[in-house]
Amino acid sequence: MNGKQSIPLSEIAKALYSINRHAKTAPEPKHLYFIKKETINRLLKEKRAQKVGLHFSNHPKFSNQHSTLLVKVDDYFFHIPPTKDDFKQLEHLGDLDSSYRNPQTKMSLSHAKKIVYNYINWHPTDKQNRVSQRKHTSSYFTPSSLGKMEWPPTKTRRNY
Repeated sequence: MNGKQSIPLSEIAKALYSINRHAKTAPEPKHLYFIKKETINRLLKEKRAQKVGLHFSNHPKFSNQHSTLLVKVDDYFFHIPPTKDDFKQLEHLGDLDSSYRNPQTKMSLSHAKKIVYNYINWHPTDKQNRVSQRKHTSSYFTPSSLGKMEWPPTKTRRNY
């Protein structure tokens, strides 16, 4: 049995739920959505997930209505971008059912990413590591250099 199959489907589904929830509020969600899509596509290929149908998106791009693919993974439902074949093969379910919610799950983002990275056999590159380790500096506060004779400032000296 390979490493991918040893991860229970319920754990992968919970990890996807956690990643998806964090991606919705993340300042830069591109990577989270990428690993979600990769994981779901691999699950579909292995027949461990099922395509349910198409939904109209609640967030139209450039004021144009578009559809998303609804996928069932264990007891959870997720949306990913559809392929052209999906439009030909699947039923369109119309508007999203806003009354339905996935089961609540408590899983940290770091734990969820470990599960998904292991499943899709994904390793971060050096560039991606450096971006996450970069210290955030705010452009809002810039210390004033008024009254200082040297730049950049060195140790302040006190005269007593």
